[in-house]
Amino acid sequence: MTTRPIAFLLGSDSDLPVLEGAFASLHEFGIGFHVRILSAHRTPEEAAQFARTAKDQGVKVLIGVAGMAAHLAGALAAHSLLPVLGVPVDSGPLQGEDALLSTAMMPPGIPVAATGIGKAAAKNAALLAVRILALADPAIAQKLEAARSAEREKTLAKDREVRARFGC
Repeated sequence: MTTRPIAFLLGSDSDLPVLEGAFASLHEFGIGFHVRILSAHRTPEEAAQFARTAKDQGVKVLIGVAGMAAHLAGALAAHSLLPVLGVPVDSGPLQGEDALLSTAMMPPGIPVAATGIGKAAAKNAALLAVRILALADPAIAQKLEAARSAEREKTLAKDREVRARFGC
């Protein structure tokens, strides 16, 4: 993996376990990525600087991962014209619902695509980033089609198994 067109920015290292499936998916596609711990609140200058210079580093999609107030994805979008995906982390007393709302409810002109909350959402964010990259990269598009076909076949095999088990 020589290029790293996706960058994950996390508000805290405690958010890393949420991304295991996302990282695994990108490895399966052979897509490199950056991972940084940069907080919108504790390291705002560094987070803004990364967002401003990400395109120059070959990044094509930014993924902000944070819990609680989850302002990180919005802060990245304020400093970059790259697509920004937000992954709300299921933490704090509201278990990520506050993070989801603060990620999804951006002011007009500063868009952030918000996924659902937690690990499955993080994997979906990675796959959405892959879809964005596939728009300009036929090789990634082919891998994406193959992955979708494999998932289809796995589901149909499970369907056959259940139908046989229940005589349907």
